[in-house]
Amino acid sequence: MRVFRWLWGAVLGLAALQPVTCGAVERSVLVLGRISDDPKSHYDQLKPLLDYVVPRMREVGIVEGRILMAKDAQQMGSYLRRGRVDWVTETAGTAMALQQRAGARPLLLTERSGVGAYESVFFVRRDSPVGDLEDLKGRTVALQSALSTSAYLVPAMELLEHGVKPEILLTPSDVPAADTVGYVFARTELNISTYVHKRVVDAGVISNLDWMDDRSMPPAFRNDMRVIFRSEPMPRALEMVRGDLDPAVRERLQRVLLEASRDPVAGPALAKFFGTTGFHPVDAESQRVLERLRNGLARIRLEVE
Repeated sequence: MRVFRWLWGAVLGLAALQPVTCGAVERSVLVLGRISDDPKSHYDQLKPLLDYVVPRMREVGIVEGRILMAKDAQQMGSYLRRGRVDWVTETAGTAMALQQRAGARPLLLTERSGVGAYESVFFVRRDSPVGDLEDLKGRTVALQSALSTSAYLVPAMELLEHGVKPEILLTPSDVPAADTVGYVFARTELNISTYVHKRVVDAGVISNLDWMDDRSMPPAFRNDMRVIFRSEPMPRALEMVRGDLDPAVRERLQRVLLEASRDPVAGPALAKFFGTTGFHPVDAESQRVLERLRNGLARIRLEVE
């Protein structure tokens, strides 16, 4: 009997050390989520800011912070719906997908490396006959991946709005239908610029930040390229919270993050947090752009994917 009691006590002790795996976590805990294919690296980027935020949330009952990774937007949406994640930092496209799928709400705009917004840049070789988006019908374009806001979601949205339907190709050598533009995923910005420069595809799309980055667009390539279209600016990133988060917690979190931008103590944590240089309220213009992106995302899901 003594052995049984000892074993049962050991089991209970081990159970107490295990992370929560189902259901909502305690409301005294603030859970920061991230969609990640590299959990260890992202944990190291998230933890310092969470450690900064949690002690400043005690007045609304938060005494502990945790991090929960998801493999994709579907899993993160499930976490948000079930109350397992409270706060997520994401790009604008994924943030709007989480709003559609899980009712997540924008909390703040996130400025990274001093930049709060960016654009999608369509480009071709300088000697290409393509002059605008409509000229891409029957041609091919290189995009990054289905997770990219600037190099997939926004380009697909812009093409649809200009009467050009994108269709995915198995390889860059596939020929699209005459009234569509065929797209392939090149995975990296450098691959996109290389595909265009080597005439593997007719056009490419990257952000304006990558257009000016020599690692993504080498100067020798850029000199041979020509921009045919720029999208309107989109928010660089957003902080999102689950829709049913306690209003007091939501408002306090918003205030703490806004104040962090002006607090020297938060500097190292913000730098780790994907190079964040500030947080800003979601103003009317940003709301309009996010609404357009959300509608475009729904159209892409219906007409392209």
